[in-house]
Amino acid sequence: MERAGRSECDAESAALPFVLDPGTLPLALRRDMTLAGDEYLACRAGLERQGRSLFDDLTGGRPVRAETHYPRGDVYDPLSHAQYYFHRHREGEIGHFHTFLRPHGMPEAIQPADPAERRLPGDNNALTHFVAIALDAEARPIELFTTNRWVTAETWYRAEDVITLLPRFHIGHDQPSDLLNRWLEAVLLLFRPQIAALLRARDATVERCRHRLPGIAVLEDRDLEVTSCLAVDAAAQIAALQAWR
Repeated sequence: MERAGRSECDAESAALPFVLDPGTLPLALRRDMTLAGDEYLACRAGLERQGRSLFDDLTGGRPVRAETHYPRGDVYDPLSHAQYYFHRHREGEIGHFHTFLRPHGMPEAIQPADPAERRLPGDNNALTHFVAIALDAEARPIELFTTNRWVTAETWYRAEDVITLLPRFHIGHDQPSDLLNRWLEAVLLLFRPQIAALLRARDATVERCRHRLPGIAVLEDRDLEVTSCLAVDAAAQIAALQAWR
């Protein structure tokens, strides 16, 4: 379970410096990210035409309440085994998404970092957390961040393994809405390089803090919550990509 957190990174995990240079990206990835930017804009425009916002689809038109998961029961795709929820408990944002993948959506070769936690056949509970996406009042992404294991009760997988799983995040149904699900998937692709960098920084933070408190397992250290973070701007990211069309 999460506790109320700070809006900045924990002291041990300074904000990640990152400057996107589209020219250094593989051509296929740059193309896919550019299309994700188009999808991001299209989903926002579709919601606007229908006179509703992402928050309306999440909460049914009710105000976002602190510590409440939206939608109730989370969103889960039984085909891809991707999952997400939205909630609010930090200052400086209207709330944030947590994004996950469950084991049935992973190749068998990808196993937890600790061999003692190797998944049993049929296990679909040892999920991995990708990234959290913080929004402002206009439902624009303003920060991406990763968390320590205890925050979402995830199973710990190595960053490089989690990065290979990122393309598997897909919500193929329309609950709570098709536009919301497509928008979230577009965000995860639009910021793919940043998310990969955050996951690597997450592992570096954990390793750096591993022996900080003798007798306390670093993955359960309540003083280490946010393991990496990065301010983001979707409009600027899209503009940088479009310049390379």
